[in-house]
Amino acid sequence: MRIAVFAGDGIGPEVTEQAVRVLEKLELPGLELVEGDVGGAAYYKHGHPLPAETLEIARSAKAILFGAVGDFSCDHLERHLRPEQAILGLRKELGLFANLRPAQVFAGLEDLTTLRPEVASKIDLLIVRELNGDVYFGEKGLRTLEDGRRQGWDMMSYAEDEVRRIAHVGFKAAMGRGKKLCSVDKANVLETSQLWRDVVIEVAKEYPEVELTHMYVDNAAMQLVKNPGQFDVIVTGNLFGDILSDQASMCVGSIGLLASASLAEGTYGLYEPIHGSAPDIAGKGLANPMATILSAAMLLRHSFGLEAEAARIEAAVARTLADGIKGGDLGGTAGTREIGDAVVERL
Repeated sequence: MRIAVFAGDGIGPEVTEQAVRVLEKLELPGLELVEGDVGGAAYYKHGHPLPAETLEIARSAKAILFGAVGDFSCDHLERHLRPEQAILGLRKELGLFANLRPAQVFAGLEDLTTLRPEVASKIDLLIVRELNGDVYFGEKGLRTLEDGRRQGWDMMSYAEDEVRRIAHVGFKAAMGRGKKLCSVDKANVLETSQLWRDVVIEVAKEYPEVELTHMYVDNAAMQLVKNPGQFDVIVTGNLFGDILSDQASMCVGSIGLLASASLAEGTYGLYEPIHGSAPDIAGKGLANPMATILSAAMLLRHSFGLEAEAARIEAAVARTLADGIKGGDLGGTAGTREIGDAVVERL
């Protein structure tokens, strides 16, 4: 069980430390944790946000536990040297094409969401986001038009095999949940989305038990606020998935509770909280580590098939919250270490 641990920038090291404590508490046979530098921390130490040494550690491991990247002091750098390139580089180099972001309201936290409690309490969904295509990886640039105006441009594109691959992930996820899949696109405007919809319909024939629906992204954003309980699994592209998954996180009360998995073919994956590096509170012991701890649970489930151990971690987090131990993002006073102590104790 060789796991690469890339803590990164800002609050990344603080929250990752607590997740590592939880993994070690389980006393898993053969557990080996290997640390590496990423992001701004890697740039200042090695001159690049994703050094060759870190990439080698990633390739030698069975999974990655990732903290966060982002450092305002690096904003002046050329784009390929900025901290965020570490996560984009890992996705590309390791073939991490499927992002899983579950969103569920924990019992007792309904009043903390921006939605009415009776609406928020029904949220239990999974967003499956394609990670290796779309405008994020398409050609882009700046140019000057004939009349002298500057113009920025980005190319959005998907090949049918890219859509088919992520569609299978979405359908398989739905098979293990409520057997409902909503494919989100903008097929009324974008040719890329029309191809997306056509391919998803083709793949649906292999999963007759799953109810497939389609929704335009603007309507999906509205429905996540109006009636989020209608969703089981949502599958969508890179850009739309980025926006909708962050929206879903706030619908459940705090971005500090949301874990994620980025999967390659097979069982390899990178697991990280969806919050950022939060430089304003870095080093103060205030960050909520629960999203990172829950990411560690996803790591055990998806990369090692350890469902019982993953469920233990999730139950310990739920019990900790039920006992009133909450970080500042949830209206509580518990610090990073205190929350970690509580989860470890409840294991």
